[in-house]
Amino acid sequence: MKWLFALIFTFSAVLASAQTFKPKEVDLEKFAEELFAFQEEELDYENLYESLLQLLLNPLHLNKVSAEELQSLYLLTPLQIIEFINYRSLFGPLLTIYELQAIPEFDLETIYRLVPFVTLEDRENQFTGNLLNRIANDRDNYLMIRHRRVWESRKGYTAPDTLSNGNLSSRYLGDPNDLYVRFRMQHAKDFSVGLTLDKDPGEQFTWEPSSKRYGFNFLSYHFTLFNKGKWKTLALGDYQLQFGQGLVFGSGFSVGKGAEAITTVRRSTLGIRPYTSVLEFGFFRGAAFTRKEGRFEITALASSTPRDGNVQVSFDTLEREEAFISSLMLSGLHRTPNEIAQKAQLREHNLGGNIHYTSLNRSFQMGANALYTEYSQSFHRQERIYNSFEFRGKQNHLQSMYFNFNYQNYFLFGETARSKSGGMGTVVGLMSSLSPKIDLSLLYRNYAKNFHTFYGNGFGESSRPINETGFYIGLQAKPRRKVTWSGYYDQFRFPWLRFQAYAPSEGYEWLQRITYSPSRQILIFVQTREESKDRNHRNTPVGPSGHILSKAKRFNTTANLDLVIDRRWSIKSRVQFSSYDFEGQKTRGYTILQDLTYKSQKTSISGRIALFDTDDYDNRQYVYEKNVLWAFSIPAYYGQGMRYYLLGQYKISPKLTVWGRLARTTFTDRDVISSGLQEINGSKLTESNLQIRYAFNK
Repeated sequence: MKWLFALIFTFSAVLASAQTFKPKEVDLEKFAEELFAFQEEELDYENLYESLLQLLLNPLHLNKVSAEELQSLYLLTPLQIIEFINYRSLFGPLLTIYELQAIPEFDLETIYRLVPFVTLEDRENQFTGNLLNRIANDRDNYLMIRHRRVWESRKGYTAPDTLSNGNLSSRYLGDPNDLYVRFRMQHAKDFSVGLTLDKDPGEQFTWEPSSKRYGFNFLSYHFTLFNKGKWKTLALGDYQLQFGQGLVFGSGFSVGKGAEAITTVRRSTLGIRPYTSVLEFGFFRGAAFTRKEGRFEITALASSTPRDGNVQVSFDTLEREEAFISSLMLSGLHRTPNEIAQKAQLREHNLGGNIHYTSLNRSFQMGANALYTEYSQSFHRQERIYNSFEFRGKQNHLQSMYFNFNYQNYFLFGETARSKSGGMGTVVGLMSSLSPKIDLSLLYRNYAKNFHTFYGNGFGESSRPINETGFYIGLQAKPRRKVTWSGYYDQFRFPWLRFQAYAPSEGYEWLQRITYSPSRQILIFVQTREESKDRNHRNTPVGPSGHILSKAKRFNTTANLDLVIDRRWSIKSRVQFSSYDFEGQKTRGYTILQDLTYKSQKTSISGRIALFDTDDYDNRQYVYEKNVLWAFSIPAYYGQGMRYYLLGQYKISPKLTVWGRLARTTFTDRDVISSGLQEINGSKLTESNLQIRYAFNK
């Protein structure tokens, strides 16, 4: 009888709405802007974007998905998740995607956003033939090649100068071309095999084992199996882990503060995930597995990864040489002799694991993490008062306990960790739907000044969970069906010194956004944000009690209109304004932009014209730009000028698709762009992207 009730509800919902929807590709730009409400350079956008793509490529099965997995999408409120679980428990498995319309609190807009990330296609039961045949013949196999280049000549590519000592100045050894190759074979819940190759601008394409360069400058690879009996995951090569609230294992898609003020505060336990980005840090290389034993899942990992670093030599009291690391290099760039000399100069060894328990009704979860890290040489950082409590030595170990508890429409979560230094890190929070129209989130975090985690990504104001305490409150309300208000307030404190604040400091941040969407064709929002942080006085000498700090206040306002004119044409209009107030001096900046997009069955063309004017770099304007498939672009507009780009996509055949993009920034306030080896003698910066993708089995 369950199927009959489900069918009745589905039929009634469809009749009531008198609307239908077709699953289609998600608008990644729009989705990202909702999550990353204000763009800053501290966020690792490339890794976040790559993790988002993994969610798209591995949709969740609606009849098997847990509340934890639904929360990981950041699309549903606590009440919507509970209503979905209750509906499925009452009526049984969903028969069609359209049945989502029968679930209380699920409106059409929510369903449209959810559909790209979920499925009812039980591909796990479609595994036929042996593994090698499935890998070779899967429909999602593809090869993608991308070329990017800045066409103006940078100083790094010019002939070197002769210095006063007779030596030649440093220059880039390679050409200005950026090359990227990705080969991927994957089937959701079955396997994933991938190879990623990358050469950055200025790097040589050379085979030189002595400098650890083998053609492409960076190579990433993985082979991962899923759901083989009790083995939930088996991974070889490069991978990431995400458990608890990210204090020990925090890789993956975790956003933090944004216009989505409720769901993004909580991390989800996603386990082992293939690593597919081109960032040359933040991943494990080796082997890992997760095995199911009743209500428990046991994960173990072993990793040995080369890292770039500045290795120096000192002498002990017996005049013996001792190598040590003064700093890790995270840029991944190897263009000059000095950068090449730092490539893979040390190894990082990791051993770790996780035990995860899920209750019978899946409403309660708890787990424990452990990670031991050892470097081939010891860390001896350059002594600075603000980094007195940073990691030093050769080994670190880190342990934590975490929990998640769902009670009705309340989601409680937390994690506490301790590093070798004795420093503690704690996150505890709550998400709840107080009513069908009001959602609430609360979060407290406390990261000691000597808390050391190398793969942690806990919620916070800083880019790393260290030297910070804070309390966050987020609210979202829907006073009317077409109107949504969301906002948050975050109060934080830094107990020890930090960069540009050489005394204990504090600050706050708030944001609010009002969104009006009278139809699926129109989206209007206005967003304001203010952030206040203590900073060193510019010209005040150090007093007897240390540096004197002043409040630096940044204010941002954005007004945006998205309009779908018809099935092919759409536009976006936006105005952004900012101000920066420090020591009584107030500077300002703004951006005005206009987008136009055309889409047909085989062709897509997008263009933008943006005007910007900022008094200084503190008022730089970040705006998302559309790019070729699976590429991320978020330049900073500062100074005075205009930026425009044109992006085209053409589907030559079911197997072959081509993208091309040309972007140019023209400055009206300068004749030299950038500095150092990146310097361009001129006022224009032109960049092109060309990409092709070949799908083998389409």
